[in-house]
Amino acid sequence: MPIIVNLDVMMAKRKMSLNELSERVDLTLSNLSILKTGKAKAIRFSTLAAVCKALDCQPGDILEYTAGEEPRD
Repeated sequence: MPIIVNLDVMMAKRKMSLNELSERVDLTLSNLSILKTGKAKAIRFSTLAAVCKALDCQPGDILEYTAGEEPRD
């Protein structure tokens, strides 16, 4: 997948646990875990905005594009 999720990096920089982020953005631990591990297929802009607000960062700090294999349908 050419999109890399760096949520764990930003959480470490902000010294924030998955539990704390889950409470701040009102998402379940399982949904945040799916996002954190890069297994998510999509993310709502409202969710991305809430995560960015909680971590005081920009979307580009969390999501990164790399040239690689295109996903198969």
